[in-house]
Amino acid sequence: MTFEQLVDHARRHPRMVSEAHRRELATGQQPVALFITCSDSRVMPARITGAEPGRLFELRTAGNVVPHYVPDSASSEMATIEYAVLQLRIPEIVVCGHSHCGAVTAKCVAGHGLEQLPALRGWLGTGEPPVTGPAAPDPAVRSESKEHVREQLDTLFEYPFIRDRVATGDLRVHGWFYEIDTGLVFRSPERTPDSPRNVDFLPL
Repeated sequence: MTFEQLVDHARRHPRMVSEAHRRELATGQQPVALFITCSDSRVMPARITGAEPGRLFELRTAGNVVPHYVPDSASSEMATIEYAVLQLRIPEIVVCGHSHCGAVTAKCVAGHGLEQLPALRGWLGTGEPPVTGPAAPDPAVRSESKEHVREQLDTLFEYPFIRDRVATGDLRVHGWFYEIDTGLVFRSPERTPDSPRNVDFLPL
């Protein structure tokens, strides 16, 4: 697909959505989930879930990283989570990692290969890159990416408003893993601050 094809599709877009649906969307949004996933172009939340416009509130970050809770920081990621949970009152949060993730691969080798990308290296928390990096992991980084999702779920529970809503049963938090080469989606059991974190992911 070329950029020109993307432009052509955008031109046709108004005719692909009914006027009634456009008017409905214009009245506001009622997403059923905050979907936190990677910026990777191969991961398409609406295609994976079948969600229609207005149903997924998406947060896409490099490596589906959830930033630590620092309320006074100017973080668009934190602002997105805050708005979804406190303003939109979304009932579900999904953190979805994926196989063949470049960010997780870089994290596994302590930032080796990111010498020219200091912002990404800092975002992934790898610190200074080593002079000689360790051997690369499995190219699909399946187990590493699942553990990475668990870490982001742990970080979400640093957010007091998430803990509060989970405690009242008003919000559920899920970990998903999307396998690019098979199309399969796996999930971990619903998470709470006190639930075991090392439970394996099972197919949906």
